[in-house]
Amino acid sequence: MIEPDAAGETALPLEGPAPLTEVAEEIEQLETDAPRVGIVMGSKSDMDTMMAAARELEQRGIHHEVRVMSAHRDPDVVAAYARNAQLRGLRVIIAGAGLSAALPGVVAAHSELPVIGVPLTSSNSAAGGLDALLAITQMPPGVPVGCVGLNAARNAGVLAARILAA
Repeated sequence: MIEPDAAGETALPLEGPAPLTEVAEEIEQLETDAPRVGIVMGSKSDMDTMMAAARELEQRGIHHEVRVMSAHRDPDVVAAYARNAQLRGLRVIIAGAGLSAALPGVVAAHSELPVIGVPLTSSNSAAGGLDALLAITQMPPGVPVGCVGLNAARNAGVLAARILAA
């Protein structure tokens, strides 16, 4: 029973928002067709390569979404996507990028979800993709990004499926 205060007023006790872990558990229990894996890439030119991850997930019956967003041209879009990913039901994010390959790291900086980086080769790369590979694997402490081989989007899909099954 709610007791009146000194002025004789009654009010419901205010509670803060539910902890993120509690919200995540509730989301996990929902029956939904929401995507479980997000596939993002820095450029439309990466689409052909990154679709190998989508095909792998489709073959396994795993719902996913595919988006193009640039860590350099649209940093606010990338940050918002990463921050809201878990609340939308995503459990893993696959991020493909070439050259400086900033996208996987930016996504990881704004999300607690596992991020799998796919280093992509580029005709603009003087290093043949080594630049992207090194950029993804050399993340600072506390911002982990798993990394598959050059252009190995299919392996990223396999790894995402294994993470979901764990």
